[in-house]
Amino acid sequence: MTAVKITVNGQAFEHHVEDNTLLVSFIRETLGLTGTHIGCDTSQCGACVVHMDGRSVKACTMLAAQADGSEITTIEGIANGDELHPMQRAFHENHGLQCGFCTPGMIMSAIELVEKNRELTEQQIREGLEGNICRCTGYHNIIKSVQAAAQEMEI
Repeated sequence: MTAVKITVNGQAFEHHVEDNTLLVSFIRETLGLTGTHIGCDTSQCGACVVHMDGRSVKACTMLAAQADGSEITTIEGIANGDELHPMQRAFHENHGLQCGFCTPGMIMSAIELVEKNRELTEQQIREGLEGNICRCTGYHNIIKSVQAAAQEMEI
């Protein structure tokens, strides 16, 4: 067992975890934050993307112990109370989601992408999100959503 201290969505947690506990399992099972999804366990789909110290990471490829001392933001932590984050709102308004399974990871990846460069071309968005797989759509509305959010996040 390893003791980990992790701040998640602004709240500090200290838990003992098995040495092989994945960060995604810690988030879902220990903390009960189920917006971060387990899709493939192989780093292919991106459903498990969270922000660790401001950077997008795939939580299925990290051990909880590797996040010791880090600040994690999950999909549950990006809204401001009842006010959706601009990326969440854009996905809703532009129909950038279908079943919703990939959406949390897609949104988390898109936020970092836009924060790094708000004037993204369609091709740059496609390349920036290539680590996230949506099995329900052709990505057209996802691209529109990211473009819309980029304009709103710029303000």
